[in-house]
Amino acid sequence: MLILLIGLDRLFPLQPAVPYSTVITARDGSILHAFLSRDDKWRLYAELSDITPALRNAIIYKEDKYFYSHPGFNPVALLRATVRNLLTGQRTSGASTITMQTVRLLEPRSRTYGNKLIELIRAVQLELHYSKDEILQLYLNLIPYGGNIEGIKSASMLYFGKPPVLLSLAELTTLAIIPNRPSSLRLGINNARIVQARNGWLNRFRSAQLYTETTITDALSEPLTAYRREAPQLAPHLSRRLRAGQPDQPIIRSSLDPVTQSTAEQLVQNYAIRIRANDIHNAAVLIVDNRTSEVVAYVGSADFNNVSDGGQVDGVRAVRSPGSALKPLLYGLAFDAGLITPRSKLNDVPTNFGGYRPDNYDRRFNGPVTAEFALANSLNIPAVLLLREIGTPAFVATLQKAGFSTVKKQAKDLGLSLILGGCGVTLEEMTRLYAGLARGGVMSELALRPLAPDSPPPGRGLKASDRRSLLPAGEGPGVRELSPEAAYLVTQTLTQITRPDLPNNFDNSYHLPRIAWKTGTSYGRRDAWSIGYNQRYTIGVWAGNFSGVGVPELSGANTATPLLFQLFNALDYNSPRGWFQPPAQANSRLAMRLVCPETGDIPGDSCLNPVTDYQIMGVSRHRLCQHRKAVFINRAGTLAYCSHCRPDSGWVRRFYPNLAPEVIAFYQSGHIPFESVPPHNPGCERVFGANGPQITSLNDGSEYFINPVQPAELELSCQAPNDVQGVFWYLNDKLYRKAHPAEALFFKPRPGRLKISCADDRGRHSDIWVLIKSE
Repeated sequence: MLILLIGLDRLFPLQPAVPYSTVITARDGSILHAFLSRDDKWRLYAELSDITPALRNAIIYKEDKYFYSHPGFNPVALLRATVRNLLTGQRTSGASTITMQTVRLLEPRSRTYGNKLIELIRAVQLELHYSKDEILQLYLNLIPYGGNIEGIKSASMLYFGKPPVLLSLAELTTLAIIPNRPSSLRLGINNARIVQARNGWLNRFRSAQLYTETTITDALSEPLTAYRREAPQLAPHLSRRLRAGQPDQPIIRSSLDPVTQSTAEQLVQNYAIRIRANDIHNAAVLIVDNRTSEVVAYVGSADFNNVSDGGQVDGVRAVRSPGSALKPLLYGLAFDAGLITPRSKLNDVPTNFGGYRPDNYDRRFNGPVTAEFALANSLNIPAVLLLREIGTPAFVATLQKAGFSTVKKQAKDLGLSLILGGCGVTLEEMTRLYAGLARGGVMSELALRPLAPDSPPPGRGLKASDRRSLLPAGEGPGVRELSPEAAYLVTQTLTQITRPDLPNNFDNSYHLPRIAWKTGTSYGRRDAWSIGYNQRYTIGVWAGNFSGVGVPELSGANTATPLLFQLFNALDYNSPRGWFQPPAQANSRLAMRLVCPETGDIPGDSCLNPVTDYQIMGVSRHRLCQHRKAVFINRAGTLAYCSHCRPDSGWVRRFYPNLAPEVIAFYQSGHIPFESVPPHNPGCERVFGANGPQITSLNDGSEYFINPVQPAELELSCQAPNDVQGVFWYLNDKLYRKAHPAEALFFKPRPGRLKISCADDRGRHSDIWVLIKSE
């Protein structure tokens, strides 16, 4: 007989594959978002911890007093029900146990004696494979509450707005009696009838001394305010993202903090209403806990239900142009490469990078500026200069290492425009990058789900999306992109508030949070970025239109940064965690040194009033300042001599600014006065060096297409040292014109190969070749 039962059990296994609703919970276990099950039911999965002793006692007393002692069916009750049914000729008692009811809910059948026998056998089978608590849990997950609501947790959340563990005795008794009469006892509609039935059972509980007298008295006097509520719908974008990764998981725990998430959603929604007047319709926000790299708030759009503005687009993962927001990483790499220190001078002047002529956001140039000024003011020319010196491939490789997936796909096509937004990034990638700066240069995967305390450490059997560090910032797992020293220097620069990307009306305001932040505005004003961090949080903000339509009023400073400041002020105003400190002295290579304020190099004999500057010992360039050069001139200061034409007497040695040709051209074109070297001795017969004026237009080796009927004029321009007073332009070795070095000339080309030459008044010259073609 036993062998037969075992064989039948294997031939006809009971497999309770229940399609539960997927529930996304916050880090504290509260429900953020709930989805309908595959069969369109609200069937939320109740865990064993959701079944409180009070709930268990009420259900068992009402439905099956001998639940914990019978083998799946109650022989005494079954015999009694059979006798009564036979004597009356009708069904007066069903004698169904909780186990049998669970089988009926799993495998609905018509109510016949044959099916009753099958339910009994299945009940025994269920008892053989599951514990009593698991069977009770399964039963409570399946009991009907009318409509498409099934399970105690679904009813608790949708009618009382709370999980089962928070139900009062009156509320759980209410939910215990509904499944027997789900049609006539409808919560929110038949509440008066439900209270009458509820109180009847509460009096039975009193008679059975199931609960204390005080508890019963309070429950009897408690009003019933149940009504149908909407299912929780917080964090819709992240919820769909997590559900897509585990579609059959009934409960998915996220790393989100419910208070932070709710605050962020409300601020984003309110702010989107304000900026809508400027035809800017959306915003996205990502908030990261710097200590653990956990995402604590995830807002994909201003309004998920706004279909007309693309509310269901996930702005956290949408690929957009970063504008200038990648510059902090570039400057950090330049610090680590020893190319610059904060007070190193970079030339912010019009520059031609092989045909690429970037401009600043305000279309103005500042001349020589310090590196920290260039970063704080987001100047474009110095950034492109640094990228050229570091090398685009090296910078792209760093971004790939930091997890920028779109950059990896675009790697072969990226050039110097990359640093000004000529690539694709996501808000998630940018926020991770800045969180790495907050963690001392260590870029870690952002954790969308927290680790359980007994989970293996990051990197051992975990998905990347589950990784988490339990160590202080900068000490956890991840990829080190910058040294702690470089990260600290970048942070100090981004903390400055005397900068143009401070929002209007925030200057000198007590509402200004203490954060390090950087803005970005993409070409065409399509994307506004503002990403900031302090010791506790890194917050990334994107604003714009998912349609890609640009708006003249859109900018990182005035569109995205006000929302960034609001978020920091709401979540971590006057953070008690203090501010970033220099790397620990025991291991730090960060030190102070004196530098010349003109160049940022080690002071030389002509350097007056040196200033202090940071350096990374053993890395930062140790170069003697040469911002002035010695020139032999006559006593009147009208002629300059070289060593070959210098007379025996009547000359003096004087120092002049040692300016780069592009800086001289900038000063001359802007009529900015500077101390220039006198013209060279016209009596000198020697022809000097092979390095002539640098031709900046046209571009060597380029092809130019013209309309042969009405050819457009092409520009000729060059850069020359400050001792050059005039240059001579030649087209195919024929003199075209003499001009001032800073003067731009124009000519009408003809089809064919063209040699362009430029010679200065000291005999030096340079040549380029271009090809002119007809369209």
